[in-house]
Amino acid sequence: MMLENPVIRGFNADPSFCRVGEDYYIATSTFEWYPGVQIHHSRDLVNWKLVSRPLRRASQLDMRGNPDSCGIWAPCLSHADGRFWLVYTDVKRLDGAFKDAHNYIVTCATIDGDWSDPKYVTSSGFDPSLFHDRDGRKWFVNMRWNHREKGTGLNPAHDRFDGIELQEWHPEEGLLGEVTTIYPGTDLGLTEAPHLFWHDGYYYLTTAEGGTGYDHAVTLARSRDIRGPYETHPAKHVITARFSPENPIQRMGHGQYVEGHDGRFWHSYLCGRPQQGPRGLFCATGRETGLAEVVWRDGWLWLKDGGMLPPATVDMAVERVVPGAVEYDFTGPVLPMDFQWLRTPMPERIFQLTGSALRLIGRESLGSWFEQSLVARRQDEPSYNAECDVIADPPNWQRAAGLITYYNRHKFHAALVTREGGERVVTLVSCEGDWPGEALTFHGRFPVAEGKVTLGVSVDRAVQRFSVNGVAVGPILDASVVSDEGGRGEHASFTGAFVGVVAHDLTGQGWTADVTRFRYAPKAD
Repeated sequence: MMLENPVIRGFNADPSFCRVGEDYYIATSTFEWYPGVQIHHSRDLVNWKLVSRPLRRASQLDMRGNPDSCGIWAPCLSHADGRFWLVYTDVKRLDGAFKDAHNYIVTCATIDGDWSDPKYVTSSGFDPSLFHDRDGRKWFVNMRWNHREKGTGLNPAHDRFDGIELQEWHPEEGLLGEVTTIYPGTDLGLTEAPHLFWHDGYYYLTTAEGGTGYDHAVTLARSRDIRGPYETHPAKHVITARFSPENPIQRMGHGQYVEGHDGRFWHSYLCGRPQQGPRGLFCATGRETGLAEVVWRDGWLWLKDGGMLPPATVDMAVERVVPGAVEYDFTGPVLPMDFQWLRTPMPERIFQLTGSALRLIGRESLGSWFEQSLVARRQDEPSYNAECDVIADPPNWQRAAGLITYYNRHKFHAALVTREGGERVVTLVSCEGDWPGEALTFHGRFPVAEGKVTLGVSVDRAVQRFSVNGVAVGPILDASVVSDEGGRGEHASFTGAFVGVVAHDLTGQGWTADVTRFRYAPKAD
């Protein structure tokens, strides 16, 4: 019996770790996917269940127009004063010198309740967190973004990431007093993801460094005074895989410390499971969540087993329940929890639950940053099968609906029911990582009879193949395109691969198509 990393699989990045009694919670980033923030719950640290997506109203979050991999970055979940507190950033820009990162706080008495409207805090940087001090004061911490030229930053390793800043915050009065830069980071640079905690006479500061790719690391520092100065851990990093390129789990960094209810100590971390593809290593399942057991020695945290590389498994008293195939019939009143959509707080404009089907309302094109009728779930293992039943009668080639494997506007493969020259066909179309041009590649059109169409896809690591009514069609496709490393690459691709259903109506008339069944079946690694 054991804990198996990653503990939360498939695009669950930037894990903020929180304990309330014997209940453990992990909040993760959702970027442009709606509703915002995923919160998983566990009592054994081995098996985790998605219990809440708190940001689900327009007053809390509206990401229409947000570019790919913007939106919700690095939430921080905490519990104090009988309430849960959630800090998050809505990032409005990725490219260029600026970020436009707006930070907010929402609260709720229960983890799965109706969270408050947000209180705006600051836009000085991203990766915010809220620390509840022993005297009742609250401190807001974030990295500061520097848009100026080279040589103007506090850390010469990377000027843009201009140190960790601290300021007192009050729930009614907002930010108070002076802003203090408490930590510039190490020579690894790209210092972000600050989390403060108190232990045995010291304030400890956990940060992430090295960027969110293969040089990622968890760095630790401490101070007797919350405003510093902070001294860096004697080994600099507590968790990293950057020195172990052969390890099957990579990209470790960005996490948070928690003291367990049973006397054990833990640190969450972001990670990825790279697979070998025709273009090199790729992570289709995105950045995932791992847990490492840590111990205290000489006033510092260390991995229990030594070194900086957490083990893939940890001995525990319970066994991991391995998820199997799941089938959705969309007969309920709400969308199944596994599914999300993109950007908009008005889902009623892009889909409806009719009682017998998921009705997609065709809106803008594949890759739209505003109103795209795409409903999908995470790919959580390197290999899987999926299929859906689609009822669609498109009058022409400007309307289409079907099955899609999707990362963003320049990384997807789709099998779409449409009409060409009066004949109903399934068209296979891809954007094979073409950034910034987003050129489409067409792989053939396959006639289908009127009525229900069953569309399927098989993904075996880097190999993808579509099927129509149980018969494989079209060429073998490169699934590695639909990954962090595909297209623009890992440093601008922060989510993960999804599989789901999509519809568009390029005439703007809101043509509809029904999905009556969706099946997802992960394959054993």
